[in-house]
Amino acid sequence: MDLNGRHVVVTGAAGGIGKALAHRFHAAGARVVAADLNGEGAQRTAEELNAVRAGSALGVAADVGTEAGNVALIGAADDAFGQIDLFFANAGVGTGTDLDTPESVWETAFAVNTHAHRWAAKHLVPGWVARGEGYFCSTASAAGLLSQIGSAPYSMTKHAAVAFAEWLSITYGDRGVKVSCLCPQGVNTDMLNGGALGGENLGGSVVRSAGVVLEPADVAEVVLQAITDERFLILPHPEVATYVQRKATDVDRWLGGMRNLQARISG
Repeated sequence: MDLNGRHVVVTGAAGGIGKALAHRFHAAGARVVAADLNGEGAQRTAEELNAVRAGSALGVAADVGTEAGNVALIGAADDAFGQIDLFFANAGVGTGTDLDTPESVWETAFAVNTHAHRWAAKHLVPGWVARGEGYFCSTASAAGLLSQIGSAPYSMTKHAAVAFAEWLSITYGDRGVKVSCLCPQGVNTDMLNGGALGGENLGGSVVRSAGVVLEPADVAEVVLQAITDERFLILPHPEVATYVQRKATDVDRWLGGMRNLQARISG
């Protein structure tokens, strides 16, 4: 999809990958709705874009962890710029650790990391099918293809996000709906630097030990090219493909290696 002149919505756009995506899509000529639970942050992103091209961006406070929040966001975007061409479900949370994680944390992880994608698609796909065109992109994680040491909620919800994106592509890919799924490894964001993925900085340590930590703008550049090419799996860290192949070839060996890594990182 050529994004020039298109209408794009990006969630989690107050910072990190989401903000970088909003800026890159805007530079490619798109009109952008920047959405975030942090409404002030979303507005700042939109102001930055409008300073470059007046009237081309809107900041929206949106709680995508509820179906109503997704409906309201889609409605606001439609009112601002007409039918959405690309919806990028990027917002995510990295909370939770092990089996003792409180139920409320599990519920939030599933709501934001998985159900938000389902709710957005529920209210977008019928219109796209009728139109014969539309693009849904979601941010999962390399943890959705592999696993995240230190965080059961993150691992489970990101696996589910990948599965939903695959199902969406299989079910609607021949009906005009394009689907991509972003699965980065380490990215220099507040989530990584705050040690959110597993608590006590375990998650950040694991991610850093696995390879290069990219800047959000680097990820956004890879994403734009993938959307232009209409590729399903977006891997800003190419080595993730090798890890997935190794896992598929010998799962028991892969699990043993992950246990060894966990032991080294935990001290």
